[in-house]
Amino acid sequence: MMQRHPFDLPEPKRAMRRTAQAVAAAGMMGLLALSGPANSEETTPNLDRAAVEQIVRDYLLANPELMLEVQQALEAKQDALRLAAQKKTLDEQHATIYDSKYQMVIGNPQAKTTIVEFFDYNCGFCRRALADMNRILEDNDDIKFVLKEFPVLGEASLAAHRVSMSLIRNYPELYPDFHRELLGHDGRKDGDVALEIAGRLGADRQTLLDDLDNPESMAAFSEVYELADGLGVTGTPSYVIGNEVIFGAVGYDRLKPSIDKAVQ
Repeated sequence: MMQRHPFDLPEPKRAMRRTAQAVAAAGMMGLLALSGPANSEETTPNLDRAAVEQIVRDYLLANPELMLEVQQALEAKQDALRLAAQKKTLDEQHATIYDSKYQMVIGNPQAKTTIVEFFDYNCGFCRRALADMNRILEDNDDIKFVLKEFPVLGEASLAAHRVSMSLIRNYPELYPDFHRELLGHDGRKDGDVALEIAGRLGADRQTLLDDLDNPESMAAFSEVYELADGLGVTGTPSYVIGNEVIFGAVGYDRLKPSIDKAVQ
């Protein structure tokens, strides 16, 4: 599972309704084409709109499986487009994905294998996946995590991530502990909670506050949003391992084969 952006995908019923509308529209256009232009001298029958709509309606009611076929074809086409965009982003944005000036690394900075994670501090699935990151890093000191701050769950998340970005600029050495404590914190995480944890770890609160409006924070978020869009990432956590994009808190056992493949 993964935490989705609240506006990322339509509800199933809404998607099916749009499919039915698409089928109906296609059928109507075909029938209208058969009717020919109003001033045509051809002998094809002229059908008025009401008649066309009734024919299409009756046909769909008699053959509802057509809506499923259209839905499946649409999903297949969307998947193909998503995979093409994903490959293009992986190829063209490789340096930004793996070596952005805005990102932070947890683990051995010189590690040969990199796992990129998109996360939101208020994502419950990201919190659960924190144990997977810790276990992976404990198992292999030649793996590092590149963390993409991806605040998509409201204003509280944005405020918490702004504090995180300020801490990255001013106290980068505190980031691994800060990340683990804030992500693992019980309850809603916002700017105040993030500041309290940062202060407890040794950061000066006023220094962080003075840097909150630094335009580099929004530049970093914009970069991550653009990458997420190209990779098809609509929720958190999501991972990039090698040339594979993995969506959701899939767990250690699912990540391990992808990691082993990337290590080879």
